[in-house]
Amino acid sequence: MSSSKYVIFDAHLHGVNFIQQTDGFDALLREMDKARVEKCIVFGLPVSKQWPEWENEEPTYYLSNESRCYYYSLTDAIIAQAYMNLTAENRKRIIPLICGFSPVDRYAIKHIERIMDLYPSVFKGIGEILCRHDDLTNLTYGQPARVNHKALFPIFDFAGQHQLPILVHQNATSVGRTNQLSYTDEIIEMLEAFPHTTLVWAHCGVSRRVRIEKLHEVIDNLLCKYHNLYVDYSWLVFDHYICPQGQPDENWLKLTEKHSHRICLGSDIFGHFESLGERLGRYTPFLDCLSKETCENVCTKTANRLYASVLPV
Repeated sequence: MSSSKYVIFDAHLHGVNFIQQTDGFDALLREMDKARVEKCIVFGLPVSKQWPEWENEEPTYYLSNESRCYYYSLTDAIIAQAYMNLTAENRKRIIPLICGFSPVDRYAIKHIERIMDLYPSVFKGIGEILCRHDDLTNLTYGQPARVNHKALFPIFDFAGQHQLPILVHQNATSVGRTNQLSYTDEIIEMLEAFPHTTLVWAHCGVSRRVRIEKLHEVIDNLLCKYHNLYVDYSWLVFDHYICPQGQPDENWLKLTEKHSHRICLGSDIFGHFESLGERLGRYTPFLDCLSKETCENVCTKTANRLYASVLPV
């Protein structure tokens, strides 16, 4: 399906790819128009892929080869400059987030403060912070990132003070520990330590080869218990759990009806935007099964509410 049947607020899109290339925001806006996307949460990529001397072919994705990734703070400036080059009317459709810092560096909060000073009124949230991410974690220089690392405590505090949502990729468990929820306690720790900070859990904690039976029950329990938790349906969680082989799962339909005010949709494309309509169009069979109110919440209203309460920094 080349575009969505429904108007969508895309709550998860990378403006650059893993070598910090982008088609530009004018191209993004054209694809948004074709795909029926009213607004878009856009952020860079906090890591960049190296091209080592022993590789003849240029890598463009973190899994292109076995070379390492390193933290790349200029990604925030790339997004900010692209945003500031837009007309005032088009800026209303793009909501940038800050992500260009190492989540294991206790100076990371300084980066966020500097970016906010350099680009006032540009950024409306923080993320996508790449924490536990299986292969990407293993390929990135430095300590393994986790959401409850001490470097993120002042960032969560800052975000809570200014009502900045934080979007986090944090696998619910490791590749080798199916169904054990090895890393979910780290999410819970931050939800409890920062009750006034909104945490958006990207992909509901799912990544490649991360398998959790009855994931819908895990997400339901957490959403019931923690008012400051939101989730996005993006990337593999939709294709593997929510709507496998294009068939909506009944458990996820019930979950979505129950918690639609805490669920967003995202394309999770990066840097090149021609696939935006196709990526969002695959949600249509699932959305067709929802009530009108639930569908509107998931498609646009939840994301609009989530990013409407940001305070001046």
